[in-house]
Amino acid sequence: MEPVIPLYPLRHTNDFLFNPSPRDFVVEEIPLYPFSGEGEHLIVRVRKKELTTWELIDLFCVHCGINRRDIGYAGLKDKHAMTIQYLSLPAACEAKLGSFSHEKVKILSLTRHRNKLRIGHLKGNRFRIRLKKVLGIQKEMLDSVLAWIEKHGVPNYFGTQRFGTEGTNWIEGKKLLEKKRRMRDRKTAEFLMGAYQSHLFNAWLVKRMQINLLTESFSPDEIEKTMELPKGVLRGIDKQPHFFKLLEGELMMHYPYGKLFELENLETEAARFVARDIAPTGLIPGRKTKRAVAAAGELERVFDEPIALYGARRYAWIWPEAIETRYIPEKAHYELSFVLPKGSYATNVIDMLRGSQR
Repeated sequence: MEPVIPLYPLRHTNDFLFNPSPRDFVVEEIPLYPFSGEGEHLIVRVRKKELTTWELIDLFCVHCGINRRDIGYAGLKDKHAMTIQYLSLPAACEAKLGSFSHEKVKILSLTRHRNKLRIGHLKGNRFRIRLKKVLGIQKEMLDSVLAWIEKHGVPNYFGTQRFGTEGTNWIEGKKLLEKKRRMRDRKTAEFLMGAYQSHLFNAWLVKRMQINLLTESFSPDEIEKTMELPKGVLRGIDKQPHFFKLLEGELMMHYPYGKLFELENLETEAARFVARDIAPTGLIPGRKTKRAVAAAGELERVFDEPIALYGARRYAWIWPEAIETRYIPEKAHYELSFVLPKGSYATNVIDMLRGSQR
């Protein structure tokens, strides 16, 4: 029998212990497709710990005598984890890699490929996480929340690591965009400005999540008055089966990847959303990016700012897959693994398990 779970399972606080570390947090990249086995690029499958991806790249640059721009990577991985990821180096580096040695890095395999790796060249990531100090009653609560997550999904916030150790990267990015600060290093400047784009997306998603939560207890008219929203902007949300409520003018995208399109029929698209065929998207503000219209556009415009970078649309909601758990009662450890689409953060799952809200 399926456990009885509330519409949104943040009615508790789970006080488990999770400290991101190589022992308790493992991330493994899942390639978009098999590598060709031939070509002018060398795909290096590498395991690292206590290093950022940039620090890892710099180690290979020094050892092989090449520049950062010669190395390709599919994604930036957490420093406070054991990560297994792929880099592409010029094939001429293969002989030098035979003598590479570092206490925090191990080369697992080498494969030839025709193309250099690019950001986003991933199918997704598998996460393996160990939660500690999980007692019996907490274990049951974690099982229940995970059952809800497996069925309904999670909000797709940018994780805290996107904003730096102090969480202030976005503030520095805002200063750069407002020309209140200058920076010579173009890549670092773009990274900081990108953090501000991510901050605006998260702020929009917080607003949407507030509406979703209020829908459990209030009518659309009451929510509009409470949140001072234009009258009628939330029309029809109380009839939708999914926790995340779609709005007129929403920009949807086929899931887990596909074309962007404007929602036309609220009832039909809400059913497709429940079936995981499509998912709503939020705006990462910037140039050459399509904006939502109608009701969805009304809420989106509040977080839309002129930014001199390319913008994008990002899934607002995602579904973890291949969820597996193991409970070790004698150690009070709760181990879980799951797969997320590229660009998604395990912290969104952990936050829901903990019962925390943004």
